[in-house]
Amino acid sequence: MALPATSIHKFFTLFTFLLHLSSFTSSQSFIGVNYGLVADNLPAPEATAKLLQSTAIEKVRMYGADPGMIRALANTGIGIVIGAANGDIPALASDPNFATQWVNSNVLAYPDSNIIVITVGNEVMTAVDQSLVPLCLPAMQNVQNALNAASLGGKIKVSTVHSMAVLGSSDPPSSAVFNSGFSDTMRSLLKFHSANGSPFMINPYPFFAFQSDTRPETLAFCLFQPNAGRVDSGNGIKYMNMFDAQVDAVRSALNAMGFKDVEIVVAETGWAYKGDPNEAGPSIENAKAYNGNLINHLRSKVGTPLMPGKSVDTYIFALYDENLKPGPGSERSFGLFKPDLSMTYDVGLSKNSQTPTTPTPTSPTPTTPTTPATPSPVQAAGWCVPKPGVSDAQLQSNLDYVCSQGLDCGPLQPGGACFEPNTVASHASYAMNLLYQTAGRNPWNCDFLQTATLTSNNPSYNGCIYPGGV
Repeated sequence: MALPATSIHKFFTLFTFLLHLSSFTSSQSFIGVNYGLVADNLPAPEATAKLLQSTAIEKVRMYGADPGMIRALANTGIGIVIGAANGDIPALASDPNFATQWVNSNVLAYPDSNIIVITVGNEVMTAVDQSLVPLCLPAMQNVQNALNAASLGGKIKVSTVHSMAVLGSSDPPSSAVFNSGFSDTMRSLLKFHSANGSPFMINPYPFFAFQSDTRPETLAFCLFQPNAGRVDSGNGIKYMNMFDAQVDAVRSALNAMGFKDVEIVVAETGWAYKGDPNEAGPSIENAKAYNGNLINHLRSKVGTPLMPGKSVDTYIFALYDENLKPGPGSERSFGLFKPDLSMTYDVGLSKNSQTPTTPTPTSPTPTTPTTPATPSPVQAAGWCVPKPGVSDAQLQSNLDYVCSQGLDCGPLQPGGACFEPNTVASHASYAMNLLYQTAGRNPWNCDFLQTATLTSNNPSYNGCIYPGGV
């Protein structure tokens, strides 16, 4: 017996939501985390390995090759990035035997550990010791040769990690090029990446971008929160968040040098949850918003405007605080977890999470909480719609925000069931409700800078069906 159309729609809506939800609670290969050792209070490696297995994190980046952690991650399937320190570069570059011994000691000694990348140096190009710059590529080549000799050349990639300072310009993203002082060295490095299929690894930090421009609208742009967006004057693309803009700037620089085939990996990005009184941006609320919304953005697989439909492998900084690091207070306050293995704040990484951590559109102020301190666990029923009298400009911002999060705005496209009436108010209404329903149907998911409200009246019309209801 054929099901009525309404029953088919309800089944499809439920199936789609469950499918979407399952993508949040399972592991994602593109979500990694940085594990630093500049601390005297870190949990035992075995405890850390168990913690990681309880999360959706599938990759760990180390700054060295810590034997205890490599061993603890054996047979877990978790991908491991190990690093050769900047101080090792001269020996690696000048002595192939040293490179062979390094690979033997730090890779071959752990056959049950899933080592996937070796980084030779960290931010070498912009390091104080510029004598390392011409040595970086020979060091990488010798490590690659040692891997090839051990029949691991196709399995383990060799790279190095760069700061955003290797770009001579990055705004707008389409104009980005590498610093002219690095041109020859960078071209040689990129030839190595292209020949070996290894990634270009970069450290984009919207956190630092905000510290140089502390306007509220910049904070919203950096935190993936509702904002007016920023149009790239070079190609007309509107960017809705700083992360995409920074990553696409790197993509543009690679393309401009003729290396469209070289993949990008985000080796570090994160947001401090605490800092010194004179630092702009650090707070629990902002860190939760950035990392939580970043994770949702990656999970959506919407990609960036220049790399749509896929998620760049991204390592969040960091798993734990490093309490012995020098510098401002924020340097010691990036940890997602505390030494007792409890969460510093919840960004939805636990495999036991029942609902995804959601982008919460609220007031973008550094010291203003972005989510209620004690949210009610009771889900609200009905639909989320705009409040009367909200301007088209604000509704357009809400619409752009929702559709940039990877949700299905196809019904709003020409020919879609909800395209007519072709007005900002109608399209925004559908989109705002879509985010509310997908996010978990909590009251705070229907806020949108206080421009939205819940209703028990079904706003569906003609063939345009709004998901939701009691």
